[in-house]
Amino acid sequence: MKNKDKNNNVKWIFLVSQRFARVDRKGKSAVTSVLATLGICFGVMTLIIVMSVMNGFQMSFIDSILELSSYHVQAKKTDLSVSEKQLQTFCENNKNILSVSPYYEAQTLMTSEYNKESAAIIRAVDPDCYFYDDGFSSQLRLRRGSFDLEEPNSIIIGSTLARNLGVAVGDVVNLFVLSGSDDVSLFSNDRNFEITGIFTCGYSELNASYCFINLADGEKYFGNDATITYGIKIADKEKDALVISQLKKNVTGFNYSSWREYNKSFFGALRIEKNMLMLLVALIFVVVGINIYNGMRRLVFERRSEIAILSALGAETRKIQSIFIVRGFTTGFIGAISGLILGLLISVNTDFVFSFVSSLMFWVQYIITSIFSPQNLVYVQENSTYALYASIPARIFYKEVVFIFLFGMISPLFASWVASKNVLKMTIAEVLHHE
Repeated sequence: MKNKDKNNNVKWIFLVSQRFARVDRKGKSAVTSVLATLGICFGVMTLIIVMSVMNGFQMSFIDSILELSSYHVQAKKTDLSVSEKQLQTFCENNKNILSVSPYYEAQTLMTSEYNKESAAIIRAVDPDCYFYDDGFSSQLRLRRGSFDLEEPNSIIIGSTLARNLGVAVGDVVNLFVLSGSDDVSLFSNDRNFEITGIFTCGYSELNASYCFINLADGEKYFGNDATITYGIKIADKEKDALVISQLKKNVTGFNYSSWREYNKSFFGALRIEKNMLMLLVALIFVVVGINIYNGMRRLVFERRSEIAILSALGAETRKIQSIFIVRGFTTGFIGAISGLILGLLISVNTDFVFSFVSSLMFWVQYIITSIFSPQNLVYVQENSTYALYASIPARIFYKEVVFIFLFGMISPLFASWVASKNVLKMTIAEVLHHE
């Protein structure tokens, strides 16, 4: 019986709310209601698009660093008597681990045959890592040549580093200054390497400073005391703590460190930038919530006679208040679901959207210039910034999308609840007397 009464109460609340809404569409409150819905819609849409583009922009940096430079977990031997096979065997049998790659690393001042020099980080890797490490090959995009380190004294360098040195595939560079142990010559003109490939990735610092040689050359040139490091890739980078605990338990004699310990300040800056941007855009909902609050207060005042009649007929204050809360919920839901659909559509088609905007701006500028200043038409061209934006792959994190959607619904709901708290501030007799 109680459930039946509750269902009847809910139906009554929605029925009265819909009747109020139909009347308000023809009254003064129609504009306020439409603007509130549009505000929620554009707020949700804008926040989803901004966060998706920001995620794509930041993750292009983060993925390049994790896949090419820091790996997810690094293992360095602390006990020389321990065999590396134990580590490799455990990694091969662990479902959370995708690959393990040994490497050496050193700093160098690289010179070219064109009398140019540039500082660089040189990493000696397994020549086959490009083929068994999917993350490595997906982030390291070859612009010239191939990832061929089979031959001795072969090297693959970043695109910006190649431009600074003025070299191309087939040219020779020299590791003029090389860091290492005591048995490594600091200066040498004999450490010559032939360029077999030029790569680019999503992080400009790696393009400007990184190069790769094979492990045999690393052992040859970096000295006997060079420390070998094992870079471990895991299926979910957020499970790094779990993997490290498993490694420490099953494979002793190594020091393990997580990707979170590398470039901590850089990752922290990206996180702060993202949070501040999200906070600034979220202020849209605060403005819309205030507008809904003011509009709902006016709506409550305009409906004071109906409220008094409903109260006189026995309607509880809580139920009358729920009528206006339902109005806020409806406004938030319609606006949030519309913004969600538009935001997702634009986010998955950012390349088309930015290209279209670029073309549109060009033709608008072209037409205006041809009318008012035709002699300057030769200077009209598309804005290259839009092409840069179009090249950024937007990434949608569905937890963020759900949070934005719920926030877009809650803000008008909260504003409606606050505005309808004093729904019967005037007594019934006062309201009917003024009517």
